[in-house]
Amino acid sequence: MWIAYLILTVLLLILTILPKIQHSHWIFRVPEFGKIQITVFILFTLILGFAASGKPQYFWYSQGLLLIMLIHHSIILIKYTPLYPVRKYTQKNQSSEKLRFISANVYQFNKEYNRFIQLIEKYRPDVFLTMESNGDWEEALRSIEKEYPYQHKVTLENTYGMHFYSKIKVESAQTHYFVADDIPSIEAHLKTEDGFSFVFFGVHPPPPSPTEEETSKERDGDLLSTAKRVREIKKPIIVVGDFNNVAWSKSSILFRKTSHLIDPRIGRSFVSTFHARYRLLRFPIDLMFHSEEIFIEDMKTLENFGSDHLPVYCEFFIDHIQDKKQEERIDHASKEEKAEAEEMIEEGKEEDGNRDAIVTEG
Repeated sequence: MWIAYLILTVLLLILTILPKIQHSHWIFRVPEFGKIQITVFILFTLILGFAASGKPQYFWYSQGLLLIMLIHHSIILIKYTPLYPVRKYTQKNQSSEKLRFISANVYQFNKEYNRFIQLIEKYRPDVFLTMESNGDWEEALRSIEKEYPYQHKVTLENTYGMHFYSKIKVESAQTHYFVADDIPSIEAHLKTEDGFSFVFFGVHPPPPSPTEEETSKERDGDLLSTAKRVREIKKPIIVVGDFNNVAWSKSSILFRKTSHLIDPRIGRSFVSTFHARYRLLRFPIDLMFHSEEIFIEDMKTLENFGSDHLPVYCEFFIDHIQDKKQEERIDHASKEEKAEAEEMIEEGKEEDGNRDAIVTEG
């Protein structure tokens, strides 16, 4: 038991230190995703230490190290729980009607189209965004196009296709390719029946992983390019999608500071989405950020429909009168952080993702 305790302590220390090293290789970035699980394992190992037999003289040093790691991770994670104090707001007379959206990575090779359609019919969102949606998914979703007459489709077979559907009038929509010509983002300008305009931005950058991109350069460059574009838009805005990133990573925080957007997970919950089949190994990588005029009423995951991601459901309203009350939740990038963001954007553009135009399962 003592050997197991030592091995776990060293492993957890490595997993804690690796993300602190500012290198874009996936080896350094992937441990960021498992911070919740790492924290649980640290607590388990700390308890295991007291049960271990034959405790040597340096036992309390290793226990102290585990305690420091536990405190370090907990301080970061507690912001994404209801324990972190955040002011709540109620809908007023001057606010928009409540609006709902669903964001879902459908998994390109998932053939259970009807389960997703049933989910849309059940929750009846005003808008919804699909990622990894290809030609087959586009064809399957034609059955509900009458309910969603406004559409913007980017049909790809490389697992980066995106489709946007709306009941709300879309005044204009465009596709951005910020760092690569096969990684799209959707920008849609909408206007509600009660006269409120807002922008819906859908993103899905590639992840750093041993099976996909070797580094996080394209992901970070794409997200920070989106952040720059957001700063040019003078309307209420929501950015959602499969970020292939976690809210507490350096690049996510830099995205939030550069865009001047708010992370609604802070003071609420993790809203973990991936992997849909393994609850204990689930990470919050389908993120959302919003401007100060947007007020979140509800945000949660919905039931699995066959994808490897759980869909995200959000209910919100727009209020231009109350918006100043959320200014305190906006962080601003320093001069050094702005320069770092520009450098990461250029690195993302220079990186060659070397992806196949058509990806098949297996």
